[in-house]
Amino acid sequence: MRTLLNILWFVLSGLWMALGYAVAGLVCCVLIVTIPWGIACFRIAGYALWPFGRTVVQRGDAGTASDAGNVIWLVFAGVWLTIGHILAGVALCVTVIGIPFGLAHFKMVPISLMPLGREVVPSDAPAALPRYRW
Repeated sequence: MRTLLNILWFVLSGLWMALGYAVAGLVCCVLIVTIPWGIACFRIAGYALWPFGRTVVQRGDAGTASDAGNVIWLVFAGVWLTIGHILAGVALCVTVIGIPFGLAHFKMVPISLMPLGREVVPSDAPAALPRYRW
């Protein structure tokens, strides 16, 4: 089922979203100072290409620099990307066939809002499981 959803997603909107994130990543990498955001754009592009069967988790080694970078990202790009994903998700959830694709847009909200210090992992990976503290 995941494969079928990923193929449909790729054809309908995944390719265009991934290309958009990849172009943004190239622009960020050309401007040397913004390379961390460029790498984050490439990570989001890969996730936007095949979102079903993968999830986003917080990296354990992320620190204060990731938080500061996320604040800068939030001001310049994060809010607009998040609004776009939410609007697309709501529009797709209006139809029964579009509900899985709308939910995929909602899954992309956390990484498009604050991409630094996050990692995309398979949904069945141990890193995707919630961490419980005793």
